[in-house]
Amino acid sequence: QVQLVESGGGLVQPGGSLRLSCVASGFTFDNHAMNWYRQALGKEREFVAAITSSGDNTIYADSVTGRFTVSRDNAKNTAYLQMNDLKSEDTAVYICDVARIGRGQGTQVTASS
Repeated sequence: QVQLVESGGGLVQPGGSLRLSCVASGFTFDNHAMNWYRQALGKEREFVAAITSSGDNTIYADSVTGRFTVSRDNAKNTAYLQMNDLKSEDTAVYICDVARIGRGQGTQVTASS
């Protein structure tokens, strides 16, 4: 049974940082690229970042480049999203996704004073 479980979200002041985790099970984790998306209230889902199966290559949305870092630990079946200098417009539910495998339920990130 495929499971993707995100954690690490919360409320943070603008300029703050959070580190999200996505723990995977039920499939061969190190065979698949990992993607992070986000969906703000009333808006469509938006691509945030992705990392290849080996972790050698990453790609980011323009809106987060230079502030967010995606990484993975294949020994722990876990992907991470380090988010620095958070802005109010980063407020959304963050979801990890594996193409043709599945996605998690998401974790809420709120950047607000």
